[in-house]
Amino acid sequence: MADSLPADAVPALRAEGLGKRVPLPGGELTILDGVDFTIAKGETVAVVGASGSGKSTLLSLLAGLDLPTAGRVELDGAVLSALDEDGRARVRGDKVGFVFQNFQLLPSLTALENVMLPLELRGDADAETPARAILGQVGLGERLGHYPRQLSGGEQQRVALARAFVTRPALLFADEPTGNLDTGNGQAIVELLFRLNAEAGTTLVLVTHDERLAARCDRVLRLQAGRLLAPMPAAQA
Repeated sequence: MADSLPADAVPALRAEGLGKRVPLPGGELTILDGVDFTIAKGETVAVVGASGSGKSTLLSLLAGLDLPTAGRVELDGAVLSALDEDGRARVRGDKVGFVFQNFQLLPSLTALENVMLPLELRGDADAETPARAILGQVGLGERLGHYPRQLSGGEQQRVALARAFVTRPALLFADEPTGNLDTGNGQAIVELLFRLNAEAGTTLVLVTHDERLAARCDRVLRLQAGRLLAPMPAAQA
């Protein structure tokens, strides 16, 4: 899909010559080297690779959480390295949602308050109504007042999904979203993630070691020792 973008189309994401190196006492460690790809709006793309291949670093660069040592990232037309930290934070707040392996819910906030938080940070006048609505969509309408410690792992990830989608992001990054869940809960979260994503028309970038999960996406980007192998349809990956 991305390879046939019209010349004047603005992609959801573009990485050009992306590299990341970190200094070590004995020299320099190359984590990513010469990574190039384009992701069209509405695509679902899996990033796979062995441990240490650079998946998490790539996700951090794509989201503007870290800056590359070479190349650049364009997120919906914005060159992230041309923005200061506040500018990158604004782009994330306006356009990006996140789902993490370890949920990253605030333990002192209820499920409802965790989902309201990104709307409040954005300055929305009414954060509670959409937060209640999406928690109902993920099956937690009766658990609004529960704290993370009172929820199972699967329920916590449902809250995290609700928090990610409540801002109606253009782009969703999911980093091993089923990594801390058993098979049954993991499958339920996968089905919910793809349903919410399809309903919202969001662009999804999914980091996973699970080949079956990767095969649910439109394309697979495969990293090996910091380099991107030739992209291919998920069914052939």
